[in-house]
Amino acid sequence: MSPSVPRLRIGSTEIIALADGEGPFFSPRAEAFPDATADQWAAADRHDPGSVDAEGRWRLQFRAYAIRSDKGLTVVDAGIGPADGPARAWAPVPGVLPESLAAAGIDPAEVDTVVLTHLHTDHVGWAVVSEAAVPSADGDASAGGLRPYFPNAAYLLQRAEFEALDTLNPQLRETLTDPLAAAGRLRLLDGDTPLRTGRVVATPGHTPGHQSVLVADGRELALVTGDLLVHALQLLHPGLAYAHEADPETARRSRERMLAREAATTLHLATPHLTEPFLQA
Repeated sequence: MSPSVPRLRIGSTEIIALADGEGPFFSPRAEAFPDATADQWAAADRHDPGSVDAEGRWRLQFRAYAIRSDKGLTVVDAGIGPADGPARAWAPVPGVLPESLAAAGIDPAEVDTVVLTHLHTDHVGWAVVSEAAVPSADGDASAGGLRPYFPNAAYLLQRAEFEALDTLNPQLRETLTDPLAAAGRLRLLDGDTPLRTGRVVATPGHTPGHQSVLVADGRELALVTGDLLVHALQLLHPGLAYAHEADPETARRSRERMLAREAATTLHLATPHLTEPFLQA
């Protein structure tokens, strides 16, 4: 396994950062956080200087995470995807998640659980793929059908997110949820749910059924945030509204609830879009 793959250990559980791509946001960052002040921007840029490029654009990382313990192997989110993935209209496809998995010593077939934090296209790109995008082991790419990239995994989605699919992105029904359901791989959750490795925590607001994953060992915690946190501004000022949230007030409450920890507790954050894959709250 490559030593360059970022990892965080919480007790006996290992959290592995899986890069898929990087690139600028599709609109000016000031439009994404219209209420942020100049001082707040300056503080955020000091906290995460890699998030702004020389032209002042918001530069995002696109990554997924794997959570490995002796009880199982979970992947959280599925990146921006291949060249024909659903994020191709705006994100820097093709992603490199297959290479990142290989560098981490992970075979997609050994993953038993995939948690999709929400149904935005930069988080589901490798969940279901065409045979043309990723040929099968025998090289046969002629079928042209869609298949789960993690063939033996249950894909977990909040029921509230699934029920909002037609509002969020109806095209994902044909390219994501229907193929997962047809393969018997889609599992809908109702709120917080234990996993073999940690537990799913409902963190709605960014989307109606957004969820995160929490791993705990004593007073040490790690939160795989999904888009509960998309920029350092929200870490420094959790109350700031993000223009691309379905319900900013609910999102604020979710952020504040998850970031509020006792002083003696260490909370690590594993975020998909900040420059560093792991940081402490």
